Amino acid sequence: MLATGCAAAVLGCGVPHAARADDDPYSEPPPPEPIEVEVREPPKAADATTFTRAEVRSIPGTFGDPFRVIESIPGVVPLLSGVPYYYVRGAPPGTVSYTLDGIRVPLLFHLGLGPSVVHPALIDSVEMTPGPTPETGRALGAVVAGALTAPRESFRVEGNLRAVDTGVFLEAPFAEGRGDALVSGRVSYTALLFSLLNSSTVLNYWDYAGRASYEVEPGHRVGIFGFGAYDYLAEKREGAPDELLVDTTFHRINLFYDVDIDGRTRVEHDIVLGWDETDFAEGAEAIDRSVMLRSTLRKKATDDIEVRTGFDITLDRYDIDLSRDGGSDFTRFFGTRNDVALGLFVVAPMFVGPRFSMVPGLRADLLASGGEIALSLDPSLSARVQVAPSFALEAKSGLASQPPSFIVSGPGFRPGLDKGGLQRSFTSSLGVSWKPTRDWQVDMTGYRVGFFDINDALGGGTSGEAFPDGLGNFENRFYGTSIGLELSAKRRLSRSLGAVLSYGLGRSQRTDDEDRVFPSGFDRTHVATAALTYDFGRGWRAGLKQVFYTGTPLLQQLSDGEVRVKKRLPPFYRLDWRLEKKWTMGKTGFVSFVAEALNTFVASEVVGEECADALDPETCGPSKIGPVAIPSLGVEGGY
Repeated sequence: MLATGCAAAVLGCGVPHAARADDDPYSEPPPPEPIEVEVREPPKAADATTFTRAEVRSIPGTFGDPFRVIESIPGVVPLLSGVPYYYVRGAPPGTVSYTLDGIRVPLLFHLGLGPSVVHPALIDSVEMTPGPTPETGRALGAVVAGALTAPRESFRVEGNLRAVDTGVFLEAPFAEGRGDALVSGRVSYTALLFSLLNSSTVLNYWDYAGRASYEVEPGHRVGIFGFGAYDYLAEKREGAPDELLVDTTFHRINLFYDVDIDGRTRVEHDIVLGWDETDFAEGAEAIDRSVMLRSTLRKKATDDIEVRTGFDITLDRYDIDLSRDGGSDFTRFFGTRNDVALGLFVVAPMFVGPRFSMVPGLRADLLASGGEIALSLDPSLSARVQVAPSFALEAKSGLASQPPSFIVSGPGFRPGLDKGGLQRSFTSSLGVSWKPTRDWQVDMTGYRVGFFDINDALGGGTSGEAFPDGLGNFENRFYGTSIGLELSAKRRLSRSLGAVLSYGLGRSQRTDDEDRVFPSGFDRTHVATAALTYDFGRGWRAGLKQVFYTGTPLLQQLSDGEVRVKKRLPPFYRLDWRLEKKWTMGKTGFVSFVAEALNTFVASEVVGEECADALDPETCGPSKIGPVAIPSLGVEGGY
């Protein structure tokens, strides 16, 4: 499905003054008088945050990957530094949904740590919406949506060469501009690199994407879009085959037909085919074959009201064989089955007068899985009041529902409804937005989220001293709340000095089936990031990013069954940097040398406590992970 829509813009155009007989023909004409034309796009959800690919490229620590900007958004709490899986407003990572052009992506980052499985040149923008998102649905945490770049009318090529991988992107129009085709791919040579370093680890990955579309007649466009990725991780063994740790593959093929009926009505049809597979040692595997049908109608009812409505039907066949691990809790959490999901939605962004806009929405889902059936009905409402030209009030509330989830998403891994039924949440938020200048925007939002019967094996356990039914039992369900305050300030990164500043103050709690109330295992009270970029001229651009967050609680279960916070683990600080030298060639050509580093000071992160003798506190010490430090040198170019 090709992204469409209009963006707000201010256009400057001049009307020449009439010449007078006594005018000097050699004098400079007076400057043209600007005419401001405002083109309003439909209002968005109050708490949606959007970054363009051009903005993200210069932020240190992202390695030019648009999806890694998520860490710089307030309300986002990382599991670990450098690991791109997050709690969003207290919602576990398994409830965060990633989409590309509306298609769910089962594994967004290679091996959960490397680059994303999508070439950066494919992405036009990334938008994160916490809470209810009717058009996507079935996600109670947040939806991180990548929008594809629109077809271009000219040839385009980009490439990059880094120490661990290389990638290329090609796009070309055909048939006098009626058609467009693009292809991208990336391949790692980490296996060769690790071999030269005599490492016992075998690591390899690749990804691909391609799209072709053709306007068969004015307003009618057909096409195909496909993408996929592969990851392999194993340990070398002397005189024996490698010991496989994980081997994942997924593919998506989208056949689409988009029709612009008139200037106000558009219909989009999609058939999406999917194959997900994850293999483990000794032949254990999880496979998901899927097909999704969806249609979306976008209607500009009036100049102030747009209606978007549609449906989707998804069929999944899961073939799971994990019995070789001895029947652990992990094995019992998944099973061979057929899943069916039918979803309907309607969203109506509208302007009500010159200062007030709102986005009412409703989503309904009927789910069947392994003999179980569930129905959800999730209304939502977002509103914005423009109190002054530079000052606005925003509010949002709504319900969200989601089938059972695992700790993080992965190809072929999704538990069925028989593992506890639907998870639900209710989100409410209130905020202010201030735009003091054209380049600066400041936002402050307070939120409260209620969680009902959610999977959270990480947040429901402890750091260092697990509950009897903590991380080992993936079927555990919890109630909970998350409350917080988000602050952000952003200065256009296209300016000489760009800035992205964010701070989140939050508290997330869980209540188990024994009515014990305790902080979430990944409750971080303070999370702050600050990224600054500066253009020195002559093609030189540099940036710094600081990341700080307080430690998680170390929970302890007392003899009477009560839970207390033994102590808070130490905070963590990280410094990232980026330096780029860019040479331009002609109007569109460029070559850049980029040096970048994540975690410059090679800081380790304390994740728990280890005790030689559980009864003797003197034998206890910090348990650390890392350091996760990633340096990068590369060359990028394009035309």
